[in-house]
Amino acid sequence: MTDTDAATSDGERSYEVAVVGGGPAGLSTALYTTRLGHDTVVVDRGGGRAAMMLDTHNVIGVTEEVSGNEFLQTAREQVESYGATFERGSVTGVERVESGGDGGGTENGDVAFRVETDGENTFRVDRVVLAMGFSDVRPDPPLPRTGRGLHWCLHCDAYMFVDEPVFVMGTGESAAHVAMIMLNFTDEVDLLLRGGDPEWSEETDEQLRAHPVDVIETEISGVNRGDDGWLESFEFEDGTVREYRGGFPMYGSDYHAELVDALGCARNEDGTVSVDEKGRTSVEGVFAVGDLTPGHNQIPVAMGEGADTGIAIHYDLRTYPKSLEQIRAEGEVDAGDVPGLSPALREAAQAFRAGSDD
Repeated sequence: MTDTDAATSDGERSYEVAVVGGGPAGLSTALYTTRLGHDTVVVDRGGGRAAMMLDTHNVIGVTEEVSGNEFLQTAREQVESYGATFERGSVTGVERVESGGDGGGTENGDVAFRVETDGENTFRVDRVVLAMGFSDVRPDPPLPRTGRGLHWCLHCDAYMFVDEPVFVMGTGESAAHVAMIMLNFTDEVDLLLRGGDPEWSEETDEQLRAHPVDVIETEISGVNRGDDGWLESFEFEDGTVREYRGGFPMYGSDYHAELVDALGCARNEDGTVSVDEKGRTSVEGVFAVGDLTPGHNQIPVAMGEGADTGIAIHYDLRTYPKSLEQIRAEGEVDAGDVPGLSPALREAAQAFRAGSDD
């Protein structure tokens, strides 16, 4: 445990956990670490894929009319009410420092890090959670509006296009496969190459040609929208006009991995961070969750990863029970030394309980 009002000998604030990124995965991690008694700071620059959502899909208990920004704001307020600290900005650097005493966030940490932000704040922490996600690579304009005909999540939005004409943009393997997958929802699927050459394999080409997907080679020259802002049709350079309700660009992901690489965390061939089932990276004390890691890029999946990682960090850092080795070396636990959380978190928990009782 640590007291976030205290500072190291260098005047830096100390926490047990720093979460870099305030999306669903990072906020879920912070929720668990905070409620499990670990002083946690979340550094969030704002934005992100979840913030782009006009509507929230596939999250049990959250109705569709809730926007991504509303979803995230509620989550931030919830986590903050438990005692977490929020810093608006970006983390510019994380470095390993000497653990123990003033060198780390707590007496439980066998590793420690210094976290620096673009707001010129620095923290000493025991565990770092990387939750910066990625940005979808956008195709060149002309394009419809995101959420009004341009959609980034097949598993979230395919349901919206049952029996509607749909496009898929791209020239790679993923574009070809998504086009075929969309035949589960509609019988009108076009694969738009936009003047590019197909890059998928011969096997995929044979498979694609065996499905009723129209491959359109011509580049888009214009977009037509309805009064509600939704896509109605694309105009093509050959003079044709094709109607669509919406579709999916498949051009890959731009991972926000500068800190990942600076810390030396191993990455997979697809660019994701290599982690175990608890979010541990190849660097001791560093975890990664959410869209940075392999798996489905879904809010409920990210939240589950955050929960698993938060619990794993709790097991790493919790003060009690003391091991037999510690008891034999240091003696029994004195009643005056419990509970094992900081004064700041005790105060936050008492305030939260008082608010719940009102």
